[in-house]
Amino acid sequence: MRTFKITVAYDGVDFAGWQIQPRRTTIQGMLERALVKLTGQRVAVTGSGRTDSGVHALAQVASFRTPNWRATAADLANAMNVHLPPTIVVLECVDAPDDFHAIADAVGKRYRYQLQIGGTRSVFDYRYCWQIHGDIHLDAIAAACESFVGQHDFSSFQGSRSPRKTTVRTVRACDLLRESTSLHHGERIVIEIEADGFLYNMVRNIVGTLIEVGKGKHDPSWIADVLAARDRDAAGPTAPPQGLFLQRVDYRPFA
Repeated sequence: MRTFKITVAYDGVDFAGWQIQPRRTTIQGMLERALVKLTGQRVAVTGSGRTDSGVHALAQVASFRTPNWRATAADLANAMNVHLPPTIVVLECVDAPDDFHAIADAVGKRYRYQLQIGGTRSVFDYRYCWQIHGDIHLDAIAAACESFVGQHDFSSFQGSRSPRKTTVRTVRACDLLRESTSLHHGERIVIEIEADGFLYNMVRNIVGTLIEVGKGKHDPSWIADVLAARDRDAAGPTAPPQGLFLQRVDYRPFA
């Protein structure tokens, strides 16, 4: 029996999220289908997290075990890519310790959320960012980002699905980045959030709340009040899925 760790990138537009669902096309389902063709058996693939429908990944991590692959891990990655659609690619495959688990062994994640401020909708980029019109105060958003850094109870930013044993998380970074684009397509900004773990919809709820600050509906100091409320209704709306990318998943080095 061999245990493998794979790093996967995907465009989530055409998929109903990561997790296998009846009569729906999912990332996990496509990976497992490829492995059936290569190993002759059903292989359960465990992802580091379940990205939603329309959400993308630059470097999702997954693990699985099979006794039916004799060649190298790199050969397995190449073989899987032959059987995957062009919107999913295995970037890396390595042999892992027998007890490696993509969820349990993760020590942190970083997400990226892309937004377009103003301008004309891009026919190429609209599937990968949230376009917002009107005046957005970026300095206010940057100031509000600072309030998320540290250990907090993020109950106000948890979606209603999949409640966790604890809603306390440690955010290591919450950064506003400005990217140059043509004036015709407005201004591209990116919000990147890194933490030891995330609640369901936590990133999209944080982004939606930050945009409320950017629109001038609240001062940056409002974030502290939202965190203290521990009530989802106290925060802003959920940002749409298409701007969200799982940027990376962190693990300790193998022994």
